[in-house]
Amino acid sequence: MKKGIHPPYEITTISCTCGNSVVIRSTRKNIKVEICSHCHPFYTGKEKIIDTAGRVEKFRRRYAQKKE
Repeated sequence: MKKGIHPPYEITTISCTCGNSVVIRSTRKNIKVEICSHCHPFYTGKEKIIDTAGRVEKFRRRYAQKKE
């Protein structure tokens, strides 16, 4: 690698709003994120399906198999 053209690679902290923090190495200092793997619904298993204005029910009624 050429000297003087690369940014400094330093130890930094990634902080989440939930209070979780991770120490890594990066070219940026003190990264702040809103959501991490400890509080994201996909990783925690607390995922919810949000039905906006009854769209799921409307879909089910429209494409439900009709009994003959």
